[in-house]
Amino acid sequence: MHSFLQKFAAELIGTFGVVFLATGAICADQYLAATSQGRLGLLGIALAYGLAYAVMVSALGHISGGHFNPAVTVGYWVTRRVGTVQAVSFCIAQVVGSIVAAYLLSSLMPDAGWRTRALGSITPDLSPDITRGQGMAIEAVVTFLFVFVIFATAVDAKRALRKFSGLASGLTLAAGVLVAAPFTGGSMNPARTLGPAIATHHWENHGVYWVGPLLGAVIAAILYDRLFLRDQPPGSPISSPAASGAELPVSADHAR
Repeated sequence: MHSFLQKFAAELIGTFGVVFLATGAICADQYLAATSQGRLGLLGIALAYGLAYAVMVSALGHISGGHFNPAVTVGYWVTRRVGTVQAVSFCIAQVVGSIVAAYLLSSLMPDAGWRTRALGSITPDLSPDITRGQGMAIEAVVTFLFVFVIFATAVDAKRALRKFSGLASGLTLAAGVLVAAPFTGGSMNPARTLGPAIATHHWENHGVYWVGPLLGAVIAAILYDRLFLRDQPPGSPISSPAASGAELPVSADHAR
């Protein structure tokens, strides 16, 4: 059984890894373009984000459940599969991990002409012809699919992809970026947006990246729970997004 501190550290380190690699890929893309070495492009950036999530979930999911995203944690919380104290502590760890990743990345970027463009790109924002309402809806839909896959492959004890749940959720995240990035930046993670926003002082349309993902996650979690987990109520054994399963406190005592 892992301690509270170990779970907190796993969520912090996992989120740090996801955010550093996801935003680092954006900076690498800008550097390659500025030095005429080609570009990673949207596909490369999407894969970096998705694979980073898949790897960190597979590495740390057996400790904390591998959320690395407040939207995922809230999805677990509204279905009473984590308690309130643990949900709040996870969200704090995720935000701290994201902030550290963003500031570290910013400090490592060389003082060159492309640096400003690169750092200006790591905080998601809406494209000029997308309204806030449309942005929230896009982020909600792609996050809905992401969290739905997590519940299907990680929470559901009858899941078919037991050994590949981390990869399945990571690929869903990458697919979401491919669809949403041209319009919203494809965050699907409030912590992934907040850390870079603090480091770069970019707050325009920031609320979109909280309302959209949280709404999509809540709908996905409740829908999957009510439709497919009626025989697996909170308190029954569940596994983590990692292949080996997670130690998540889901008893009635922890849910209080």
